[in-house]
Amino acid sequence: MDIPRTNLDALQSFAVFADTLNFSESARLLHISQPALHAKVRKLSEQIDAKLYVRVGGALELTATGEQVARHARELLAFNQRFVKGLAQGQDAPVVTLAAGEGAYLYLLGKALSRFSGAGASPHLQLLTRDRDESIRAVRSGQAQLGIAPLGTVPADLRAVRLTSVGQVLVVPRGHALASRKSVRLRDLKGAQLIVPPAGRPHRELLGRLLQAESVQWQPSLEANGWELMLRFAQLGFGLTVVNACCHIPNGLVAIPLQGYPSLDYHVFHAADRPPTAHVQRLMDALLAHGDHWKTR
Repeated sequence: MDIPRTNLDALQSFAVFADTLNFSESARLLHISQPALHAKVRKLSEQIDAKLYVRVGGALELTATGEQVARHARELLAFNQRFVKGLAQGQDAPVVTLAAGEGAYLYLLGKALSRFSGAGASPHLQLLTRDRDESIRAVRSGQAQLGIAPLGTVPADLRAVRLTSVGQVLVVPRGHALASRKSVRLRDLKGAQLIVPPAGRPHRELLGRLLQAESVQWQPSLEANGWELMLRFAQLGFGLTVVNACCHIPNGLVAIPLQGYPSLDYHVFHAADRPPTAHVQRLMDALLAHGDHWKTR
């Protein structure tokens, strides 16, 4: 994007505003008055000759141009911070930022990240813990250079490469009637008390639709957000649960492959209009080289 005659101060101020979408809070974070921040954003909008935000109901939202400017501003701010840090350390320290879910960090990415950040690795690796939608937003906004998530359909503004395919397992106590089965079907969950994520989470919604399609009646025994918590509560006897096959299963529990639940294809992705730098490409290569490492455990 060609942004004529803009100054770094105005762009950095807009980067803060784009994260909060609240003039009062942004002015407080920037230690300037609210009218001064309004003036900076208005001047930036005039220089670009485009609206940067709109009001929708009682909230502010960035326009498409505002999203682009925010991404540009964040990149400049991050570059400036790295430059200052590099001066303090006597060197320029590049930073590679990755956005992914907690489960991906715990169960899928350890080998790749340890190889990338091993001895002699020059870039500093920054990890953002984000769910699928948040990882996409982080990459689009420039907060992260790479994201990892099960994308399904790849958005047109992203470039993605399949990392690995992860099935689902039903986790039951060792003494459960299903524990000796080599696999189970959705209909085997009839009447089950299930530990599930909160309503609205992708895993909960998909599991609910699949069980409904099979006319399977079930009850949520407990809601927990994240594979670790779901498995811990299953270990404590709160019910059965369905998790990614890559998860480490606690003692006393058995994981049984669940048929009828589609595998999740995890992708590593970046913004289509920002090709990976050499350091980002090195991280991407490491991730792809070890994408299936979890299957060898």
